[in-house]
Amino acid sequence: MKAEAVLFTGVSVFFAVMAASYGWASHEPAGTAALIVAFLMSGLVAFFLWVQYGRRGLRAQDRDAEVAETAGPLDFFPPRSHFPVLCASGVALLGLGVAVGLWLFLIGLGVTAAGVAGFVFQFNDRTE
Repeated sequence: MKAEAVLFTGVSVFFAVMAASYGWASHEPAGTAALIVAFLMSGLVAFFLWVQYGRRGLRAQDRDAEVAETAGPLDFFPPRSHFPVLCASGVALLGLGVAVGLWLFLIGLGVTAAGVAGFVFQFNDRTE
């Protein structure tokens, strides 16, 4: 993951430099804010990748590894679930609630909270 971490660090530095120079030259807040948000998002991804690289080291894809080294179970992948539909419905209700009224927004907030809680605690009893 070191290559990805370096790549996103470069992207983050690019957006930081562009935000500073654009804000200084244009005095326009919307574009500056967009570049700052892009810097923060790419910086978050870069930070995550550096942490993962520090924890796990080089992957088999990062060095000349044999195919057999990457064989075997990858991770736990959950079976079908109804929580994505519940979350999508809740977010749709949130969006409609912005246009229609506070009452629909609050219903959407409850549905979204139930969907997110379901995602978080769906496999809570699973032992490893």
